[in-house]
Formats: sequence, structure tokens, C-alpha cells
Amino acid sequence: MTSARTPRRAYVIWGIALVAYAIAIFHRASLGVAGIEAQERFSAGASAISLFLVLQLAVYAGLQVPVGVALDRFGSRRMILAGALTMSVGQLVLALADDVPTAVVARVLVGAGDAMTFISVLRLVALWFPGRVVPVVTQLTGILGQVGQIAAAYPLVRLLHSAGWEPTFLGAAGMGVLAAVLVLVALRDAPPGTVLAPPLGLGQVRQNLVDTWREPGTRIGLFTHLVTQFSGTVFALLWGYPFLTTGQGLSDGVAATLLSLLVVVGMGFGPLLGRLVARWPLRRSNLVFGILGLTAATWTVVLLWPGRAPLWLLVVLVLVLGTNGPGSMIGFDFARTENPVERSGSASGVVNVGGFVASLLTVLAIGSVLDAMTPGSSTAYSLDAFRAAFAVQYVFWAIGLVGVLTHRRQLRARLARDGVVLAPLVTAARARLRGGSAYPLD
Repeated sequence: MTSARTPRRAYVIWGIALVAYAIAIFHRASLGVAGIEAQERFSAGASAISLFLVLQLAVYAGLQVPVGVALDRFGSRRMILAGALTMSVGQLVLALADDVPTAVVARVLVGAGDAMTFISVLRLVALWFPGRVVPVVTQLTGILGQVGQIAAAYPLVRLLHSAGWEPTFLGAAGMGVLAAVLVLVALRDAPPGTVLAPPLGLGQVRQNLVDTWREPGTRIGLFTHLVTQFSGTVFALLWGYPFLTTGQGLSDGVAATLLSLLVVVGMGFGPLLGRLVARWPLRRSNLVFGILGLTAATWTVVLLWPGRAPLWLLVVLVLVLGTNGPGSMIGFDFARTENPVERSGSASGVVNVGGFVASLLTVLAIGSVLDAMTPGSSTAYSLDAFRAAFAVQYVFWAIGLVGVLTHRRQLRARLARDGVVLAPLVTAARARLRGGSAYPLD
């Protein structure tokens, strides 16, 4: 690994950006762990609280491309700073809110600030680290950022129970201000001496966005993110817990342990996948197909199992779903290597739309199927209802698979025109063992 050639300051800059991202994840997850308290405070039902999550995801996904364009123009430092302050305002509004419309506004602000953070951190990684190190650092960014979710699940809940609603979310707002101060004082967009393209005019911005979309590497990145991310996200974010408890009959403690295991698996698998991507950059789509195939096959066994699935099979399902988050990071690597740095923000924004739009639509589709198969307003969903609901995933897997195959063919055709010829995988492996390369690295 070439990290020995990475300037020490790069890790300092990355550490600061990582703190800001972890706090963004904390803001994102903060209301989810306070769902019962939110229902009591706002006198709202579960469907209204679910609407908060749907709107938050919708805002996050909808802002990815505009934020990406702004990122290319203003740089990571300004965007992360704006995101931290926006989320702080959102948490402040939530702390003082006592009705549903005000709380919705608060979560929209949190979603908007959250949208500005992750792809801005990825741009910093691409500018501060050598190319062969970037895939590993990208994976570590996604993994270590989950510390924010852990902070939301434990310290925030404890503070909520001991101090109450307003002090808890005022404290959350204060964390955002702390992140903003840290970014303002210590974060820098690029290493000293780096020559960045000057800000673009409006016409150039439009052309840049068109060029970003025309690049097949951007489009394969979008469909890679879509096809690998949504299943694990939907399971961890909303529907996994009721599926395990109501559908499969597990206790609350066992279900919580399995959801924690999903996060741990992602943390362990991410660096390994990052190394594989760095070592075989022109074989990334094979890794995508492997993760997709394993995920769809495991879900098929679980959904077709007669009666409730045994615990060992549910453990296998969670282990496989733990690979989804790291797998989605491959999409950003496609965008990074196939676009110039001046388009990296908009390219990452386009990629990030894929998984979150698929996750949002899957959340809504699963909920609709469950409601349609359950009488009245009952939440006592049957196992058959869960089976039918989770079957909607096959639609999005099919869409993603077709997208990856189509744009992989286009990308390889363009690489061939540029003189990059992919040797058969066995030939490439033998060349690696001899210390050579059967194809150039991108």
C-alpha cells in the first residue's frame, strides 16, 4: 500500500472531515432513536413519524446533484461548513418544536445539511490522498462515520431519558456548531500548491453537468450505488427490526444484536473491499455482481423458507447485508476515476442519488404492501405479508443490474477506444503474480 507516501497532514484533514461526517450521521439518526418520544411530544401516530424519515431521505436524495454542482464551484470546506450549520439550525428547531409541521421543517433542514457533507468529504479524500489509497480511505470514511449512529443509539437516548427533549436536541445542535468551528479553523480544500480550476460560469456549470452525465463511468457508478445499497439500508433504517420481531418472532434483544452485527460486518468488510478495488480497478463490476448475487440469493432462501427462518439463516442474511454499504462505495470510485477532478463533486452527487432514491422507494413500497395485506390499521403484520413486501426488492435489483451491465459495456467500449484493453481475468492474475500488469490502472 502506498500510504507511506501520503503526507501526514492529509490524515489530519481527513480526520477533521470525518468528525464532521460522523456528526452528520448522528443528526441523521437522532430522530429515529427517539421515535416513541416524538410521538408523545407531537401527539402523532407512527405514520406521521415515518413521514419525517421519508421527507428527510427525499430531501437528501433530491439535493445531491445541486450540491455536487455547488461543491465543484465552492469546494469542500464551504460546503461542509454550510451543512454543519444547516443541521444545527434543524436540530434547534426540532428542540423547540411542539407540532408536526414545525418538526417536519426541522428534519428537512437536517436532510439538506446532511446532503452537503458526505460527497464533500469524498472530494477531500480524492484531492489529499494518492489514487491507489483513495478506495481504502473512502471505505474507511463510510465505516468510521457510523460512529455517529452509535452515538445516536446510546448517549443520545440516555440523555433523552434523563434530561428530556429540549436539552437533548439543543445539545445536538451544539455538536453541529462545534463541527462548524472545527471545519472553519482547520479544514483546507486541497494540499498546498494544488492548482484547481477557477469557478465556472452558469453556462459552463450546465455543460459540466451534461458532460458528467454523458460519462458512462458516472452512470455505472449511479447504478452500482443503487443496486448494492438499498437492501441493507432499508433493512437497517426501518423495516429490518419489525421483520425480525413481528415477522420472524425474535426477541427485541436478539433483533437489536443482529442489526448491530450488520454494522460490524460492514466495518470489517469495507477495508478489504477497498483493497480489492485498488488492486483490480478494472474489475470493480465483478465485485458488484458478486455482492448483488449473494444478496438476492440469500433473500430468496429466507423468503421461500417454509415457516419462520431459523436463526442461523437470519444471521447469514445479516452478514450478507453487511456487505451492501461497502459495496455501494464502489460507485463513487467509478465516478472518481472516470471524471476529471473539476467534475468530482457533481459526479459523486449523481452517484449518491441512486441508492437513496431506491431506498426511499423501497421503504414506501414495503409499507404499502404491508398495509394492503393487513386488515384495518393493525400493525400485526403476518410473515406472508413481510414476504410479499420484501419481494419488491427484486424490481430494484433488476433495474440496477440492467443499468450496471449496460453502462459497463459502454465504459469498456470507451476504454477500448482509448487503448485500454482488458485481458482475461486469469491472464491478468498471472501477470500480477509475475509483478507486471495486464492492463493499466485507472
